[in-house]
Amino acid sequence: MPSPLLTSKLPDVGTSIFSVMSQLAAECGAINLAQGFPDYDPPVALTEALVRHARTSGHHQYAPMPGLLRLREAISHKTAALYGVPAPNPDTEITVTSGATEALYAVLAAVVRPGDEVIVLEPAYDLYGPAIRLQGGIPVYVPLLAPDFRPDWNRVAAALSPRTRLLMINTPHNPSGAVLTAQDMATLAGLLDTTATLVLSDEVYEHMVFDGQPHYSALQHPELAERSFVLSSFGKTYHATGWKVGYCIAPPTLTAEVRRVHQFLTFAVSTPAQHALADVLAEAEQYQTLPTFYQHKRDLFTELLRNSRFDLLPAQGAYFQLARYHRISSENDLAFAQRLTRESGVAVIPVSAFYHDSHDQGLIRFCFAKRDETLQLAAERLCQV
Repeated sequence: MPSPLLTSKLPDVGTSIFSVMSQLAAECGAINLAQGFPDYDPPVALTEALVRHARTSGHHQYAPMPGLLRLREAISHKTAALYGVPAPNPDTEITVTSGATEALYAVLAAVVRPGDEVIVLEPAYDLYGPAIRLQGGIPVYVPLLAPDFRPDWNRVAAALSPRTRLLMINTPHNPSGAVLTAQDMATLAGLLDTTATLVLSDEVYEHMVFDGQPHYSALQHPELAERSFVLSSFGKTYHATGWKVGYCIAPPTLTAEVRRVHQFLTFAVSTPAQHALADVLAEAEQYQTLPTFYQHKRDLFTELLRNSRFDLLPAQGAYFQLARYHRISSENDLAFAQRLTRESGVAVIPVSAFYHDSHDQGLIRFCFAKRDETLQLAAERLCQV
């Protein structure tokens, strides 16, 4: 019952589907292919570095608000080497945040004012819409159509208006695994050329692109880079989602606005974790091998489900696999996901959760960031459905 003392700012928003399905998985003893976290540990070099810095005097107090300088410098070097762009200035263009989630919220809080419109390409991570609304902004949803979830740039152009403050992109895309191309970035830059619209580019799965494709960052297109906040996540890159360390790269004027919010949101991020990440970031092997590492898991999972009644959609990146279940059931996707968890012992995410209006296309999302034996056991159960 609503409290007479409080009117909710998000009355239509309940507990995140990721928490709901993970809790159901725990209650049922199901294999959790729902929430997007690995069931294996971070690299040994990283955990050993964390232990080392946790035992170092002086590494237990607040880090500088923008992040440790040595970590920001390592991010700068990595970004320049990986994308062939001028190295972002560690002092004025890089901010370490409490996960990419905090970075995303800080960007929205910094730039979106009441009445501003924010274009969201949907399906989209369930944080986007509520975070926009909490700033008084108006989400403007543009659909990405199955099965390939490619942007229709004509629809995006039609959604632009004088009130469009920000446009959000996510590549590689959660939940579909679609990847934006260099041509997509060029087209987007052309659409925004004569506007004052800013871009938030969610690139947390930047190192998970398959089949020999590169990841194209907004940083690589000069016209986009000058108006973009680019977000990434160490949690995704180093199998350490519980560490909650991410970062935002943006031009100095935009970074200044993000930091105005960041200093009052979390102020600083775990000091020992930042030192540990700075130690290992200089070694490129971890993120350079991720495409092969996760492509193996995608291909293994695809092969294991070959004889199932699920129809898998193309997955170009990230660590998610979408599937149709129309040959199994005509239930809505939430009901099917819950029944699959209870009766077959495999938890998944209904894709309608990624739509503001719960649009149901009969799709579910698997996370394949799991040990091979976990995927094999899950597939055995799924093939019996």
